[in-house]
Amino acid sequence: MTIAKKIADKIAELPKDSTFGYADLPIRSEEYVTAAKALERLQKKGIIRKLSKGIFYKPNVTVFGELKPREEDILRPYLYEDGKRIAYITGTSLYNQLNLTTQIPSLYKIASAEKRIYINRGGIKAKPVKSYAPVTDKNYRMLGFLDAMKDLNSIPDVDKKSAILIFLRRLGKMTPKELDVLIKYALLYPPRVRALLGALLEQLDVAIDIKELKNSLNPLTIYRYNLRDTTLTTQPNWNIV
Repeated sequence: MTIAKKIADKIAELPKDSTFGYADLPIRSEEYVTAAKALERLQKKGIIRKLSKGIFYKPNVTVFGELKPREEDILRPYLYEDGKRIAYITGTSLYNQLNLTTQIPSLYKIASAEKRIYINRGGIKAKPVKSYAPVTDKNYRMLGFLDAMKDLNSIPDVDKKSAILIFLRRLGKMTPKELDVLIKYALLYPPRVRALLGALLEQLDVAIDIKELKNSLNPLTIYRYNLRDTTLTTQPNWNIV
């Protein structure tokens, strides 16, 4: 099978709006020059569009015209390496998805433990932040949730009363096994995150051991979240004010 045929077959399998790069195609590095010519022909036929150098997308054409891919789809190639997730979107963009803020950022933050990811292409700009654990498809949502607790004081226009309710609802939907994993990741985060998670779990009265969170904290340290008007009644037990 020719390289062009392999590429065409792979692209035919992709859903509309999806983005991809050379690493997502069934080709070897020494075949990139031939692949580039094949991709150029597919662009001329309108089968794919070029987003930026080495990044393409399969357009979705509707009765209303061609739809641009979602920004999260545009960012997707930067979040994976050799088919494995190595990064995730955090910061205000994530907190908007969690309903913690209505603001939409002009600059994305991409968290990764393996590399620093900068993007400045077209209308997409992103800067790197260090993740607290290696990122996988299984844990990136948990890491993002812990990021929200870490950044609670700095989330734009956040309503802390609503935020606590959102945190409690999300934790309430987790299984005991998932909560145990979340605690293990929380131990990698700053003490204020561990304190807030401990207070939330104590309030939910879940059937898991939270002593490890408590024992990881300095009993003399005060954690300032300004949660006086929230429903988190357990905060004094965790030195949260």
